[in-house]
Amino acid sequence: MDPLAAIKATYFQECDEQLAELETGLSAMKDGEGDDETVNAVFRAAHSIKGGAGAFGLENLVQFAHVLETTLDDVRAGRLAPDGDLVNLMLRASDMLSDHVNAARDGNPVDQARSETIARELENYNEATKSGSAESDDEFDIDFAPIAVTMSEGDAAAEAAALGVREWEIQFRPRTSLYAHANEVTLLLRELQRLGTLSVDLIYGDLPSLQDLVPEESYLAWIIRLQADCDESRIREVFEFVEDDCDIHIQCISTCAGEIEVSHAQPEPKEVIVPQVPGISTAQADEPAPAKATMPMPLPANSANAPAEEEKHAPAVVSPQTIRVDVDRLERLVDLVGELVINQAMLAQRSMESGLSRASSFANGLEDLEHLTRDIQDSVMSIRAQPVKSVFQRMTRLVREVSAATGKRVRLVTDGENTEVDKTVIERIADPITHLLRNAIDHGIEKPDIRIAAGKPAEGVVRLSALHRSGRIVIEVVDDGAGIDRKRVKAIAVEKNLISADVNLSDEEIDNLIFMPGFSTASSVSEVSGRGVGMDVVRRNIQSLGGRITISSRPGLGSTFSLSLPLTLAVLDGMVISVCNQTLVIPLSAVVETLRPKEGDLHELKGSAPLIRIRDLYVPIIDVGRKLGHRTEPLVPAAGVALFVESEGGGRAALLVDAIQGQRQVVIKSMEANYRKVDGIAAATILGDGRVALIVDVESMLAGQSVDMFRSEKRAAAG
Repeated sequence: MDPLAAIKATYFQECDEQLAELETGLSAMKDGEGDDETVNAVFRAAHSIKGGAGAFGLENLVQFAHVLETTLDDVRAGRLAPDGDLVNLMLRASDMLSDHVNAARDGNPVDQARSETIARELENYNEATKSGSAESDDEFDIDFAPIAVTMSEGDAAAEAAALGVREWEIQFRPRTSLYAHANEVTLLLRELQRLGTLSVDLIYGDLPSLQDLVPEESYLAWIIRLQADCDESRIREVFEFVEDDCDIHIQCISTCAGEIEVSHAQPEPKEVIVPQVPGISTAQADEPAPAKATMPMPLPANSANAPAEEEKHAPAVVSPQTIRVDVDRLERLVDLVGELVINQAMLAQRSMESGLSRASSFANGLEDLEHLTRDIQDSVMSIRAQPVKSVFQRMTRLVREVSAATGKRVRLVTDGENTEVDKTVIERIADPITHLLRNAIDHGIEKPDIRIAAGKPAEGVVRLSALHRSGRIVIEVVDDGAGIDRKRVKAIAVEKNLISADVNLSDEEIDNLIFMPGFSTASSVSEVSGRGVGMDVVRRNIQSLGGRITISSRPGLGSTFSLSLPLTLAVLDGMVISVCNQTLVIPLSAVVETLRPKEGDLHELKGSAPLIRIRDLYVPIIDVGRKLGHRTEPLVPAAGVALFVESEGGGRAALLVDAIQGQRQVVIKSMEANYRKVDGIAAATILGDGRVALIVDVESMLAGQSVDMFRSEKRAAAG
């Protein structure tokens, strides 16, 4: 087994974060928000990916990252202007860097030809920068006659200073957080060694005895001497990614220059004074160092830089501590909390059955236990909650690629990226959002010339947003394109025999035709669409999550696709009902209203389900007992209770049940995983009395009712 496997896994997880940072920063630069902080953040992201790749010998990744890093370094140094063409190139390079990371992680091949093309384009910018600097130097090139100069000792010192070769002392003590963030001192020393000749003294005075040693703590410090042609800022660049996780002091202690010897006015001090690094005393520094390594290296022939003055840095801001937990452990914790909820409900049920007074100490203790259980459950669910940012950031690249494939100019705007939802929902919404964005660009946004002719900007806008609403998360994909051409949609549906030619449909029903299997408005198959697979998959995926999708479209102005999803798939608030001595649960989010049917509100229509009038709306009555096969004879409506429900697909009906037991939060157990799929049933749960209760699938209950409902409404209104 690879001993570095765990460290590699951590590195690739951090690569995902760095790639997201890179994408976000470059997108901001494209929008004209390329301030120094943004540019530096982008550079650090590329540099971090390259540094980690070098530690694991991922040469292809290192080489490509180095080219991108060089370009970014020129940008942050002001040698390159981040104009539109360059930023677009760097965005393509960011995509390619992501491919290299995935290839290194999964072992899949990378498109080497594309990688070399992008690298060559970046190198052309880099070479242009160098040639530009050379031309600038040539402008000031003048003829001169060399003369002999005899230098005194002071002249030699001045000449050495001019050459810029200096000796630096670096006092470095890592904090515990440096190791917790998977950083390694050895890699920092190797990076310093690239600058010049290095000698390193290890300070170990704080090292405790073996029995008192805590592996996660930091006990060691280093005093590093570096002879190099560089200034302090170049040294600090080596430590810039760990500056919040260490104490560091850098000072220039002498100036030297290759073969020129410079005598000092004062002798070299025998003591090493380290007052700036907490935890390192002078006495410790005087002790013989148990580990001293001298790593000589030829001095680099870089251009001289002026010495930098010593800087005083403010105390580092302490970052919030995080810990990575295996997903299986988290799932196990969620399952255990679910069992705790069930057992708490059982205790409450037994208490009620035993006839204990609500004022008894036992009942009060059970009430406290219920509150504590709910708090624990909420806390665990919040641990599983993740911002949708991880999904939204992936879509920027998708929009670029689809825009290029369709020859359209499209800008993606995101909003509400920090909206949190359960991780299981996060994992399953990426595909539906991908389909919706591709559809918006391919079928919604017009070509630039068409947009200009219509009085619109040449660049189309697609907005991807998320927000919490009524205990659910709503994700919207909005475009400013042409909207849905309803005449064409209906004509295609008739041509494909999806509907009859004489059917009378509302605008909403026509819009929903695009979700029918096999429907497509594309005239030919392309890389983007035309295979008749997509929007029907979107609806099925959303419905499998207990969600719904709705469309709002205005011809010539654009369309809005709204996804309404539950915040979690582990628990739900439900209404417990009785049907033929069976206990069922209906998701509370689907219930709009409950009522006792009155004779005056009931209507019978020939050839149609019985209707009930609810707030001037006529909806069909569905006998849940008959629908699930619990009885053959229909329940008299006046003898039961009607639940006015709205499905995730937008259908409405009144579910007729025998009685309502109450409302409670229930833990969802999969039917398919533990038994098999059952029509009309979405899942199961365990009640307080230990019995299994089935959770009704409202969507399937109302399947086929929507068209009848619209027709019945018209008939009832006409009557």
